[in-house]
Amino acid sequence: MSGTDMNVPSVLATRLPSPVPAAELEACVVTDVMRRMGDKWSMLLLILLGHRSYRFNDLQRAVEGLSQRMLTRTLRSLVRDGLVARTVYPTVPPAVEYALTPLGRSLLEPLSALADWAVAHQSEITAARRAADAEDTVGQRTQASPWSARL
Repeated sequence: MSGTDMNVPSVLATRLPSPVPAAELEACVVTDVMRRMGDKWSMLLLILLGHRSYRFNDLQRAVEGLSQRMLTRTLRSLVRDGLVARTVYPTVPPAVEYALTPLGRSLLEPLSALADWAVAHQSEITAARRAADAEDTVGQRTQASPWSARL
Protein backbone atom coordinates (compact mmCIF):
# COMPACT_ATOMS: atom_id res chain seq x y z
CA MET A 1 0.00 0.00 0.00
CA SER A 2 1.09 3.54 -0.55
CA GLY A 3 2.31 5.67 2.30
CA THR A 4 -0.30 8.38 1.67
CA ASP A 5 -3.51 6.44 1.07
CA MET A 6 -3.81 3.01 2.64
CA ASN A 7 -6.62 2.08 0.23
CA VAL A 8 -4.49 2.55 -2.89
CA PRO A 9 -1.89 -0.03 -3.97
CA SER A 10 1.54 1.57 -4.17
CA VAL A 11 1.78 0.95 -7.92
CA LEU A 12 -1.24 3.24 -8.36
CA ALA A 13 -0.25 5.90 -5.85
CA THR A 14 1.85 7.85 -8.35
CA ARG A 15 0.52 9.23 -11.60
CA LEU A 16 2.56 8.21 -14.61
CA PRO A 17 3.25 10.64 -17.44
CA SER A 18 1.47 9.96 -20.69
CA PRO A 19 3.14 8.69 -22.70
CA VAL A 20 5.62 7.05 -20.34
CA PRO A 21 9.11 8.02 -21.58
CA ALA A 22 11.10 4.97 -22.69
CA ALA A 23 14.21 6.22 -20.88
CA GLU A 24 12.24 6.56 -17.64
CA LEU A 25 10.87 3.03 -18.00
CA GLU A 26 14.37 1.66 -18.65
CA ALA A 27 15.79 3.50 -15.61
CA CYS A 28 12.98 2.40 -13.27
CA VAL A 29 14.15 0.14 -10.44
CA VAL A 30 10.79 -1.66 -10.45
CA THR A 31 11.15 -2.48 -14.14
CA ASP A 32 14.64 -3.79 -13.46
CA VAL A 33 13.53 -6.07 -10.60
CA MET A 34 10.48 -7.32 -12.53
CA ARG A 35 12.70 -8.22 -15.49
CA ARG A 36 15.01 -10.16 -13.19
CA MET A 37 12.13 -12.04 -11.56
CA GLY A 38 10.44 -12.54 -14.92
CA ASP A 39 13.35 -14.31 -16.56
CA LYS A 40 13.16 -18.06 -16.91
CA TRP A 41 15.34 -19.14 -13.97
CA SER A 42 15.81 -16.41 -11.32
CA MET A 43 12.62 -16.90 -9.36
CA LEU A 44 13.04 -20.68 -9.28
CA LEU A 45 16.65 -20.40 -8.09
CA LEU A 46 15.66 -17.93 -5.36
CA ILE A 47 12.95 -20.31 -4.15
CA LEU A 48 15.38 -23.24 -4.10
CA LEU A 49 17.98 -21.17 -2.25
CA GLY A 50 15.26 -20.10 0.18
CA HIS A 51 15.21 -23.67 1.48
CA ARG A 52 18.97 -24.12 1.88
CA SER A 53 22.35 -23.27 0.37
CA TYR A 54 23.50 -25.21 -2.69
CA ARG A 55 26.72 -26.00 -4.45
CA PHE A 56 26.76 -25.24 -8.16
CA ASN A 57 26.42 -28.84 -9.38
CA ASP A 58 23.65 -29.53 -6.85
CA LEU A 59 21.69 -26.57 -8.21
CA GLN A 60 22.21 -27.74 -11.77
CA ARG A 61 20.92 -31.20 -10.88
CA ALA A 62 17.96 -29.68 -8.99
CA VAL A 63 16.54 -28.00 -12.11
CA GLU A 64 15.82 -30.04 -15.21
CA GLY A 65 16.71 -28.28 -18.46
CA LEU A 66 18.94 -25.61 -16.90
CA SER A 67 22.23 -25.54 -18.78
CA GLN A 68 25.53 -24.85 -17.06
CA ARG A 69 25.88 -21.63 -19.05
CA MET A 70 22.44 -20.31 -18.05
CA LEU A 71 22.91 -21.31 -14.42
CA THR A 72 26.23 -19.45 -14.38
CA ARG A 73 24.73 -16.34 -15.99
CA THR A 74 21.68 -16.32 -13.73
CA LEU A 75 23.69 -16.84 -10.54
CA ARG A 76 26.13 -14.08 -11.56
CA SER A 77 23.20 -11.69 -12.02
CA LEU A 78 21.64 -12.65 -8.69
CA VAL A 79 25.01 -12.22 -6.95
CA ARG A 80 25.51 -8.85 -8.68
CA ASP A 81 22.04 -7.74 -7.51
CA GLY A 82 22.95 -8.68 -3.94
CA LEU A 83 20.26 -11.36 -3.70
CA VAL A 84 22.62 -14.35 -3.57
CA ALA A 85 25.99 -14.78 -1.85
CA ARG A 86 28.73 -16.83 -3.50
CA THR A 87 31.22 -18.44 -1.12
CA VAL A 88 34.38 -20.15 -2.39
CA TYR A 89 35.95 -22.71 -0.06
CA PRO A 90 39.73 -23.28 -0.37
CA THR A 91 39.59 -26.96 -1.21
CA VAL A 92 40.99 -28.92 -4.14
CA PRO A 93 39.09 -28.51 -6.36
CA PRO A 94 37.55 -25.30 -4.97
CA ALA A 95 34.00 -25.75 -3.67
CA VAL A 96 31.55 -22.95 -4.39
CA GLU A 97 28.34 -22.54 -2.44
CA TYR A 98 25.39 -20.24 -3.10
CA ALA A 99 22.96 -18.95 -0.46
CA LEU A 100 20.42 -16.18 -0.17
CA THR A 101 21.57 -12.92 1.34
CA PRO A 102 19.30 -11.08 3.79
CA LEU A 103 18.18 -8.97 0.81
CA GLY A 104 17.35 -12.10 -1.19
CA ARG A 105 15.51 -13.60 1.78
CA SER A 106 13.44 -10.39 2.05
CA LEU A 107 12.25 -10.97 -1.52
CA LEU A 108 10.69 -14.36 -0.66
CA GLU A 109 7.59 -12.80 0.94
CA PRO A 110 6.59 -10.68 -2.08
CA LEU A 111 7.41 -13.61 -4.41
CA SER A 112 5.19 -15.83 -2.27
CA ALA A 113 2.37 -13.27 -2.48
CA LEU A 114 2.66 -13.21 -6.28
CA ALA A 115 2.75 -17.02 -6.43
CA ASP A 116 -0.27 -17.27 -4.11
CA TRP A 117 -2.16 -14.79 -6.30
CA ALA A 118 -1.31 -16.78 -9.45
CA VAL A 119 -2.52 -20.05 -7.90
CA ALA A 120 -5.71 -18.43 -6.55
CA HIS A 121 -6.57 -16.95 -9.96
CA GLN A 122 -5.32 -19.75 -12.20
CA SER A 123 -8.78 -20.81 -13.36
CA GLU A 124 -9.78 -17.22 -14.18
CA ILE A 125 -6.58 -16.67 -16.16
CA THR A 126 -7.07 -19.96 -18.03
CA ALA A 127 -10.68 -19.06 -18.86
CA ALA A 128 -9.68 -15.58 -20.07
CA ARG A 129 -6.97 -17.08 -22.30
CA ARG A 130 -9.38 -19.60 -23.79
CA ALA A 131 -11.91 -16.85 -24.50
CA ALA A 132 -9.25 -14.64 -26.11
CA ASP A 133 -7.92 -17.56 -28.18
CA ALA A 134 -11.46 -18.38 -29.33
CA GLU A 135 -12.00 -14.75 -30.36
CA ASP A 136 -8.70 -14.79 -32.25
CA THR A 137 -9.76 -17.96 -34.08
CA VAL A 138 -13.15 -16.46 -35.03
CA GLY A 139 -11.47 -13.22 -36.07
CA GLN A 140 -9.04 -15.09 -38.31
CA ARG A 141 -11.90 -16.91 -40.04
CA THR A 142 -13.82 -13.70 -40.70
CA GLN A 143 -10.72 -11.99 -42.09
CA ALA A 144 -10.10 -14.69 -44.66
CA SER A 145 -9.35 -13.52 -48.17
CA PRO A 146 -12.32 -13.33 -50.57
CA TRP A 147 -10.17 -15.41 -52.92
CA SER A 148 -10.01 -18.31 -50.45
CA ALA A 149 -13.76 -18.94 -50.88
CA ARG A 150 -13.33 -19.28 -54.65
CA LEU A 151 -10.56 -21.88 -54.45
